[in-house]
Amino acid sequence: MGSLKNVPNVSFNAPRPFGQRLKSDLKETFFPDDPFMQFREERGPMQRVKKGFQYFIPILEWLPKYNLNMFKYDLLAGITITSLAIPQGISYAKLGVIPPIVGLYSSFVPPLIYAVFGSSNHLAVGTVAACSLLISEIIGGVASPEEEPTLYLHLVFTATFITGIMQSALGFLRLGILVDFLSHSTILGFMGGTAVIICLQQLKGIFGLTRFTSKTDVYSVLHAVFSLRKEWRWQSAVVGVVFLVFLQFTRYLRNRNPKLFWVSAMAPMVTVIIGCVFAYFIKGSQNGILTVGHLSKGINPLSIHFLNFDSKYLSAVVQAGLITGLIALAEGIAIGRSFAIMKNEQIDGNKEMIAFGLMNIVGSFTSCYLTTGPFSKTAVNYNAGCRTPMSNIVMAICMALTLLFLAPLFSYTPLVALSAIIMSAMLGLIKYEEMYHLLKVDKFDFCICMAAFLGVAFLSMDVGIMLSVGLALLRALLYMARPATCKLGKIPNSSLYRDVEQYPNATRVHGIMVIQLGSPVYYANCNYIRDRIFRWVRDEQSDSECGSVEHVLLELSGVTSIDMTGIETLVEIRRSLQANGIQMGIVNPRIVVMEKMIASEFTDTIGKENIYLSVDEGVERCRDLIPKLKQTATSSQSSDVTTMEQRV
Repeated sequence: MGSLKNVPNVSFNAPRPFGQRLKSDLKETFFPDDPFMQFREERGPMQRVKKGFQYFIPILEWLPKYNLNMFKYDLLAGITITSLAIPQGISYAKLGVIPPIVGLYSSFVPPLIYAVFGSSNHLAVGTVAACSLLISEIIGGVASPEEEPTLYLHLVFTATFITGIMQSALGFLRLGILVDFLSHSTILGFMGGTAVIICLQQLKGIFGLTRFTSKTDVYSVLHAVFSLRKEWRWQSAVVGVVFLVFLQFTRYLRNRNPKLFWVSAMAPMVTVIIGCVFAYFIKGSQNGILTVGHLSKGINPLSIHFLNFDSKYLSAVVQAGLITGLIALAEGIAIGRSFAIMKNEQIDGNKEMIAFGLMNIVGSFTSCYLTTGPFSKTAVNYNAGCRTPMSNIVMAICMALTLLFLAPLFSYTPLVALSAIIMSAMLGLIKYEEMYHLLKVDKFDFCICMAAFLGVAFLSMDVGIMLSVGLALLRALLYMARPATCKLGKIPNSSLYRDVEQYPNATRVHGIMVIQLGSPVYYANCNYIRDRIFRWVRDEQSDSECGSVEHVLLELSGVTSIDMTGIETLVEIRRSLQANGIQMGIVNPRIVVMEKMIASEFTDTIGKENIYLSVDEGVERCRDLIPKLKQTATSSQSSDVTTMEQRV
């Protein structure tokens, strides 16, 4: 006991007022990054107002510091990503069965909005293949893009508006936690499955087919391709293969030498230009090479009056807006953070949500469809040396000039060239190595990934992602219902206590069992925790080497919260252990847990002397109590014997 004379006492302070606890809980839930810290550092009210504007409108923070040296890098990066945005805009619009000009519109207005409100210096704004296909699948179910193209386009604008409202609301309410339910495994599998079906769908363009299935699963697409083999055009197939080989070769060069990133970045634009010239001179439409068709000059016309909230289509529009919005958020924020980490920078996920939401709201008013931060364009922007979001402004200006003066030239773009561009981009989204890494590290994560991959490829995109998210939620529920618990033993020649399964050389203290709980204790896992503790005690007592258990110490430093059912469970565990002659102690409860124990009078029930600051202190106290308990038990037995003899 000498070593414990100077051990500080456990704090039994009165619980904090309800208002203070609620404020603390809300702060940790919605403001874990403490965004208002910068305002507290400013003394004058005008400085705080200035900081407030800079916080909500990031361009006000970086633009005053902007200089010509930065602009040189941003100008080069902006021109480079424009060369990628033009073919991608046309290609992904075609993928969503949207007029190609709308794909170009979507690289003009949204980048300007993001440059004002976005917090990432490297993110490049544009359309993405997965969301384009998902929009066509969901909206196409209620309005045929071939039979009702005008209605279909208006519903796409409306879905984009719904997406913007949802994203902005999540950002303003700081509900980014919802996006976290789309795990990396889910996104990886979803992108891989989407890439497979998109590649297969491009066989329509490669073979020059004019009729095709509207379904997206692998079986339907392959069945359509081979059932229409009499309509295959060998001229289109040859051109498509040549373009695809060229694009893949440039990707190979980039992978071999990252400094040649610009070769891969310019390749889609080169493909489009060569394709346009080739189709123009050979009169492609007359020789089996289908082209995009007429593209009109002019910047984005207003489309706010086209938004359609008819109840007949509203459910599909809302479904498309919400699903694609969450996917776009998860992808855009993850990509922005990954490139920010490379520069030792940070981005605010909630501000990114607001920026994405605003650019999609404004985009829906100006003939744009859903945009986010695609990986390919962002990677090119980063490698081109961008310094600030000014590169998005440069891209928007270049796109405006293209729309005003050059758009009709791209009307000769062969559809087969767009199919080759899409296939080349999609092949890079199937991350075989990452999937194999998941298989080696975490089998359940691999199952989540495969649920998304196979579900998207063989069922449908929304079913695939729901299956994957459902599995991920099931695992989270299992973690909560079956929390981590372990027995602790003492590491030799130290005062540390660690898991005996992880450290087999850790010694167990005779007569004392130390059990660590590693998660919140509440109604969903109370029965499991009680049964697990009793099983450990039973196994320990049946082990002849360990001997009987006199004390059970519950180490609660990993228990972040406890509800009333959890408190009652601890009372029940203590009562059952006492009935078997075993004392129970509590070690290092956190402030929230201690406040609940004090408020429920559990501390009085168990006795404050049985609550310890550390495992070492608890073990030493229990060692001192064991002889006393044995002496008390022996005295009690002697007294019973004497009483019986007197009766005789």
